[in-house]
Amino acid sequence: VRVTILPGTASAKEVLSYEPDGVFLSNGPGDPEPLTGAIETIRGILPSQPVFGICLGHQLLSLACGARTFKMKFGHRGANQPVIDLDTSKVEITSQNHGFAVDSAELPSDLEVTHQNLNDDTIEGLRHRSLPVFSVQYHPEASAGPHDSEYLFGRFFDLIQEHTAAGSR
Repeated sequence: VRVTILPGTASAKEVLSYEPDGVFLSNGPGDPEPLTGAIETIRGILPSQPVFGICLGHQLLSLACGARTFKMKFGHRGANQPVIDLDTSKVEITSQNHGFAVDSAELPSDLEVTHQNLNDDTIEGLRHRSLPVFSVQYHPEASAGPHDSEYLFGRFFDLIQEHTAAGSR
């Protein structure tokens, strides 16, 4: 894998000029809703690229797909946050540090919840129903479990391979 790191201010045209096989949306601090430039960039990338978002990237991806976010009373902090994978019923112990979440009450029909927080039932993961796009609210790279969430990176690489093999690039 060759990784190219771009700033959060990069446009969709700039991102796509690198001809990526996939786009990873990383974590970051703060309220996602004012980041309208990043949301527009993601909208411009979605039709053509596999995308995997974590933490702030999850929130921005959700907003780009038409979801809403809200400020949590306390947020999720620390390395012992239990999250259930709704596909497998497997519980992952995750590392988290965020104060905003995706609002389940206003979820667009093209987004499907894949992971849920077992402490407060907030959305912890989503996938797009027709695009090679998914995200999680927590930090799979932090290995709180210690390897509970590693499979997500394999899932992303599989999406990239399927997308490339289908000639969608």
